[in-house]
Amino acid sequence: MRRFYLFLLVPALSVFFLLSSCGGAEKEAADAQIDPYYLNGTGERRENLIELFSLLAAETESGEDQFAVIREIANTYVRQKEYPKLINFLSIRTNNFPDDPYNAYYLLMIAYAYMQEDAASVAALYFDIIIKNYPDLTVLGESIHLACLDQLIRLSDNSEQLVWYYHELTSRFPDKIDLGSAYFMLAQAYERIGDWKGAIQAYTQYLPYQGTIIQGFPKADNYAKQLVDFNNSPKDWTFENINVLVNAIKAALDGGSSYRLRQYQAKVNFFARSWEQEETDDSGMAEFNLTDFMRGNRINYADKLDAGSNANEAYLRTWGWSQYISTWYFYFRKVNFPSDPEIHGHWEWAGVYYGEKF
Repeated sequence: MRRFYLFLLVPALSVFFLLSSCGGAEKEAADAQIDPYYLNGTGERRENLIELFSLLAAETESGEDQFAVIREIANTYVRQKEYPKLINFLSIRTNNFPDDPYNAYYLLMIAYAYMQEDAASVAALYFDIIIKNYPDLTVLGESIHLACLDQLIRLSDNSEQLVWYYHELTSRFPDKIDLGSAYFMLAQAYERIGDWKGAIQAYTQYLPYQGTIIQGFPKADNYAKQLVDFNNSPKDWTFENINVLVNAIKAALDGGSSYRLRQYQAKVNFFARSWEQEETDDSGMAEFNLTDFMRGNRINYADKLDAGSNANEAYLRTWGWSQYISTWYFYFRKVNFPSDPEIHGHWEWAGVYYGEKF
C-alpha cells in the first residue's frame, strides 16, 4: 500500500536484543504490571514484547527513544497481524499523551490497521483527523500528511472533500506528486460540485502538463483544452437550438455565401477531418477554405439530419464540394458549458467530416 511502508521499516536498535531469560521475562512482566492482553504468543515473541513494554515503562519522557520502542511494539503486532491489539495499544497511548509529538504517526498506524481489517471508512476518518488536527511529521524521509492525502483521495467519494485534498496536495507537495494528474482530477472534482470557475482554473493549470497519462481519461488533453479555449472565447456563434442553427446553415448554402457560413462556424475547437482521423488530428484544417470550395459549385444538402443524430450531436449530409471529396458531413453539437447558463444547452457548428459516413 503506497507510502504505508514508511512505518514497516524498523531501525536496528541493539537495546531490543538485550532480552532476559524466559523466567526472568515473566517476572519482569509482573513487576512492570504489563497487561497480559498485550503479551500474545509464546517463547521469544512473548519475551520480546515483555522487554519492549519494560523499556517503554522506563522511558518517562517523549522523545526518539520512546518513539522507537512504541513503533517496535506496534510493528510487532503488524507482523503478527494482531490489528485489534495494535489499535487498542496506540489509541490508549494517544489518549493518555495528547501532547506526544509522534501522535500523528501513531494515528497513521491505527488507520493502517483499520485498512487491514477492511474498515476503510474508519481509516479515512483517521487520515482526515491527522491532516486537519496534527502537524506534519517526516518519518524515514516521508511526510505523514502526504501519506494521508494519498489514501484519502483513493477512499473518498465526496467531491467537496476531494477538492480540499487536491488543493492540499498541489500546494504543499508539488515536487512529490504528478502535478498534471492532480490538477486534472481537481478540475473533475470541481465539475462534480458545480464550481465551473474553479474547474476552468484547474484545467488551465493542467494545460502545461499535456501528455500526462490519466487513468480513465484517454482524451484528457483535448477535453481540458476545449473547455479552456471555449471559456476564453466570445461564444457569439452559438444558436438557441439545433433547428435554428441548421436552417441558418441551409440558407447560407442556398445563397452560396461562404461569408455567412464562416460567421456560423465555431471560432474555437472547430475541426475538419476525415472519419478515419484521430480526434486530435487537425491536419485537415489547413485545407479548409469555404470560399475556394464553394466558388462555382452548387452545394446540396439532405432534407433531414442524419439518422445517427441524437440529443447532443447531429450530422447534416452535404455534397457538391469538390471532384475529389464531394460529400461533407457538417457536425453540430450541444454546448456543455454550465459556467454560463445563457450559453449552456445552445448548439454550435463544431466541425466537418470529409467523405461518406461509415
